[in-house]
Amino acid sequence: MTSTARVDAWLWAVRVYKTRSAATTACRAGHVRVNGEKAKAAQPVKPGDEVRVRISGFDRMLVVRQPIVKRVGAAVAADAMEDRTPPPPPRELTAFVPVRDRGAGRPTKRERRDIEKLRGR
Repeated sequence: MTSTARVDAWLWAVRVYKTRSAATTACRAGHVRVNGEKAKAAQPVKPGDEVRVRISGFDRMLVVRQPIVKRVGAAVAADAMEDRTPPPPPRELTAFVPVRDRGAGRPTKRERRDIEKLRGR
């Protein structure tokens, strides 16, 4: 067992990303931070490092307990990290955003007026 691991390989091994290439792409896009600094894919992580990953608009805060480079079972992967992500806000506090179905076409005059009324204009 090594004392460090590449951050992209570790994120893939602990099942944050489905593929290692997806983890590498996230690093290149700046969605991965190690101890507060933007991380390149090859940056080593060691036990005690805090890794922040931005996935679908939310940050996951993970602490490295064990650097692993090979994909392992879910139980071992859970032991290799500590998830310090705060719980998401309750649905009552999040703003409701009306969404039209894809392919529904242009809104009718009545629908447009309802949308404007909902937005408070």
